[in-house]
Amino acid sequence: EPMSKRQRKKLLKQKQWEEQKDLRRQKRKEKRQKRKLERQSKLDSSNEGNDRKRMRREVVPSTLRLVVDCSFDDLMVLKDVKKLHKQIQRCYAENRKAFHPVQFYLTSHGGQLKRNMNENDKGWVNWK
Repeated sequence: EPMSKRQRKKLLKQKQWEEQKDLRRQKRKEKRQKRKLERQSKLDSSNEGNDRKRMRREVVPSTLRLVVDCSFDDLMVLKDVKKLHKQIQRCYAENRKAFHPVQFYLTSHGGQLKRNMNENDKGWVNWK
């Protein structure tokens, strides 16, 4: 059966993609190993151990308080509630890494947001 030029190009690209699969896999593996070696050499050069732990020792808590009011989640569509959940996760994570972490509070936490967090992030109850 006759094949259009576009179909032939598409088929050729697909064959090339399949043939180069092993090469791509090997490159990814080498890249991972290189990064692993770099991390190990970095840890060996700094005799103090884990950077995160060292950083946490230098933390000075802030007297500021950050309050996120979640009482308006009933006015949001589910897509926006999921985005809010991701933003709250990001804020919590960055606050933990900060040199001057603020006190972080969620208020009126219920409804769609609470259901979404219970389904997708069981560990949120440990944030308190």
